[in-house]
Amino acid sequence: MLVVLIICILSILSMGRLNSSSRDKLNAHCQKNLQMMYLSLSIYANDYKGHFPVVKDATTSEQPLSILVPRYTTVTEMFICPASSDRSLPEGESFARRRISYAYYMGVTTNDVPETVILSDRQADTSPKRMGQQLFSPKGNKPANNHGQYGGNYITLNGETASSSLIAKRDFLFDTNVVLLNPR
Repeated sequence: MLVVLIICILSILSMGRLNSSSRDKLNAHCQKNLQMMYLSLSIYANDYKGHFPVVKDATTSEQPLSILVPRYTTVTEMFICPASSDRSLPEGESFARRRISYAYYMGVTTNDVPETVILSDRQADTSPKRMGQQLFSPKGNKPANNHGQYGGNYITLNGETASSSLIAKRDFLFDTNVVLLNPR
């Protein structure tokens, strides 16, 4: 009986480590996706004098980001967070009418401050956020739940990715000419 109890305890402990390890892998894959999108956005901005995709009256991030396909990338896998339940996208096809996982700060240009956020996991809402405000889902439910109750990731103009808990660890502010677009 004691041996069975010890085996059960060890199993539970190893499952906790495995879940943490799985989360870390998903988090790293998500950050890689953000870096790949950033690269496509940078190539686009190079062609458009420092401007990233803008779609007049866009209401979701799918609209401007789908402009990148197929000219600036044919890989659509990067637009789906591996920790989300969002469906995969067909490669090399526009996804303007489909759903992606990431929020986009439309209106940011390469002339903005290098620490300006340009992409992130789906956010709790589309308002600017100060450090200490809710950034991602408080309980791991929709919206803003790409990583459940474990926060999310973002990338800045200087190409640096970072993770944040549910509460913003830094300011996520933007000018009036910038619109934060969440995905559908």
